[in-house]
Amino acid sequence: MVNGKRTLIIIPALNESGSIADVVGEVRGELPGVDVLVVDDGSTDRTAAVAAAAGARVATLPYNLGVGGAMRLGYRYARDNDYDVAIQIDADGQHDPRYVPKLVDLLEDSDLVIGARFAGEGDYNVRGPRRWAMVMLSAVLSRVAHTKLTDTTSGFRAANRRVIEMFASWYPAEYLGDTVETLVHTARRGFRIRQVPVAMRKRMAGTPSHSPAKAMIYLGRAFAVLTLALIRR
Repeated sequence: MVNGKRTLIIIPALNESGSIADVVGEVRGELPGVDVLVVDDGSTDRTAAVAAAAGARVATLPYNLGVGGAMRLGYRYARDNDYDVAIQIDADGQHDPRYVPKLVDLLEDSDLVIGARFAGEGDYNVRGPRRWAMVMLSAVLSRVAHTKLTDTTSGFRAANRRVIEMFASWYPAEYLGDTVETLVHTARRGFRIRQVPVAMRKRMAGTPSHSPAKAMIYLGRAFAVLTLALIRR
């Protein structure tokens, strides 16, 4: 339980055996009343076994579906097991579980809460094309959601029961669909979206995959995904 609500932490994980035990252990230590579901997204390392040994419930996909596919399974698990709240946390340790009660608090008067990295807390920074894409996406999606959003690609999110029901039956698996398209879909159906400032941490293991070339590709894809999300109904 978090603030009286039955809560599930969903952690999509692909080849995160170096960090997943610490992430699961920290969540269980900081939030002893919650359940933890690790969705092993077709890992080729020991992610599933390490997560299970750390005390998480583990669902294993037979092959890699991407974050969207993994989260779709997580929301279906949350719906089928009657959780009040589902919260996504990354498997690399960048999301601090001590912010979870703040996200859950905001669900009292909203349906989906984003842990925002650029809202005044912490020193997380992104530059170049990747940052340009994030600013553009946030500007457009703030208008769609009728509220100021500064970090629409954050994967640190809390959903209430109504949004869990929706995401369990509809959740895009395409690139950036789990962030951009879900926000467009959620806002257009009248659900209330808010954000809470959070500080990001360094990865516990592995290295980020960003590079100038990949940042430019990200910018192009972000425009394409946003355009498709706004066209689709």
